[in-house]
Amino acid sequence: MNAQAKDMLSIAICQIEPVVGDIEGNLGRIRAAREAAASAGADLAVFCELVVCGYPPEDLVRKPAFRRACADAVRSLARETTDGGPAMIVGAPWLEGETLYNACFLLDGGEIKSVVRKVRLPNYGVFDEPRVFAPGPALPAPIDLRGFRIGLLVCEDMWLPGVGEHLKAEGAEILIAPHGSPYRRTALNERTVAARDRAHSTGLPILFVNQLAGQDEVVFDGASFAIGPDGAALARAPQFAPGVFLSEWAREGNSLVCRESLQAEWPDELEGIYRAVTLGVRDYVDKNRFPGVVIGLSGGVDSALTAAIAVDALGPDRVHCVMMPSRYTSRESLQDAAACADALGVSLREIGIEPGVAAFDEMLAAAFAGRAPDVTEENTQSRIRGVILMALSNKFGDMVLTTGNKSEMSVGYATLYGDMNGGYNPLKDIYKSDVYRLCLWRNGAEPSGLKGPEGTVVPERIITKAPSAELREDQTDQDSLPPYDILDGILERLIEREMSVRDIVADGFEEGTVRRIEHLLYVAEFKRRQAPPGPKVTKVNFGRDRRYPITNGWRDRD
Repeated sequence: MNAQAKDMLSIAICQIEPVVGDIEGNLGRIRAAREAAASAGADLAVFCELVVCGYPPEDLVRKPAFRRACADAVRSLARETTDGGPAMIVGAPWLEGETLYNACFLLDGGEIKSVVRKVRLPNYGVFDEPRVFAPGPALPAPIDLRGFRIGLLVCEDMWLPGVGEHLKAEGAEILIAPHGSPYRRTALNERTVAARDRAHSTGLPILFVNQLAGQDEVVFDGASFAIGPDGAALARAPQFAPGVFLSEWAREGNSLVCRESLQAEWPDELEGIYRAVTLGVRDYVDKNRFPGVVIGLSGGVDSALTAAIAVDALGPDRVHCVMMPSRYTSRESLQDAAACADALGVSLREIGIEPGVAAFDEMLAAAFAGRAPDVTEENTQSRIRGVILMALSNKFGDMVLTTGNKSEMSVGYATLYGDMNGGYNPLKDIYKSDVYRLCLWRNGAEPSGLKGPEGTVVPERIITKAPSAELREDQTDQDSLPPYDILDGILERLIEREMSVRDIVADGFEEGTVRRIEHLLYVAEFKRRQAPPGPKVTKVNFGRDRRYPITNGWRDRD
């Protein structure tokens, strides 16, 4: 219904997939979404934060040519609103004099009707906006749209008190919050709590519109929603799915009430993690124009889950697996890798590494004379495998996916220039305990919207057998590490919660083990600095979230 009578307002939530830096492509995506909104009868099409350039643009916004292209794009979109179709709320970098703002614009009637500059600039976790943007110089006023008063809260402005309450005092009837809010396993609850706080403090409904995209190490999951002043959920767009979703708002007295909207079901936590990682892999591979991926499939649980994620993201024809056995590779591992590849429908090439091992043994024999074999020879095997995968990547153009999980990355149980070789690591922010849980979930799931087969894709024996790198006789991970449920419990407290050794011990963990794991965590920092990116799913990932010094003499002695 059109808002000519000024008692109804139709707002389209445009949950689209912008690409950072692809301004022309993003304009096409915005236009297509506006056209869909017009066909649905919308008065207003709302897009996510910085939709014109994609979020986060990072230091691209320092380039004058990039800023000009963004501004030209906003003006072009504004001119297109002379057609009588929906008004638009879009975001873009905006230069005024020498000052650059993260801004949102109301475009209508062929004009930029209003510019709203983001006031609160986040500077934590994956965010460092104060490096490139200036905060809005004043609290914004509501914007007028066809007889309605709309308050714009640009992302962080929704999360903290001040801007929303000011907009209410200035006469806003509804708050719209364009976002670039990254996925993490607790994100849905945290966003809902923040929106409810603001709705309660202002007495206004809030419409939260989020980006949907994988961008390097960050995944944006959509899951746009509306919440009423009483905290009730008024609308829900799907998580991890694009679309244009209409919400109908009616003026009743002095309030706007949501009359009609979509109520999508959101996945539970485990499915959310799986879909976030799958989206991250898909967008990293596709946006960087790789034809496919190559994976070292060992017969172990990490590589099996990585292969399943890759197939679900890209399809089996774009996933190429390689088994690289040595003298220590068990018959069961060969069988399990083949069974996994068969279940996923992917190709599996076998390239034995023993000729390479023999060559390195011969080359290093004089240098190593008189020294017993140790971890050096184990690492050589891993590095030979890394060279093979990178050679296949160079020859055929496919990107190598690495397979190390967060538990291993935390304590340094990964080999530089070996199993860390590659372009992207799907499991980088997933603890080993969750690797097993995700395998079980995927085996029992109906993978709607994913490109892989239904049914068991990770053979049961891969999940139940003791994990091993198979770099020496009778090796298992638990030879030198505590059981993964204990290890992951300690790591989660050290990394996500920054707990002291004393407090972790008070939670029931053995002090000597905690101190050893803390030491391993710190001394492995140099490896993590050289690791490929991977999608963030926890509160604190290795990369943008956690920036510890490599040279670090600190140990918790309290």
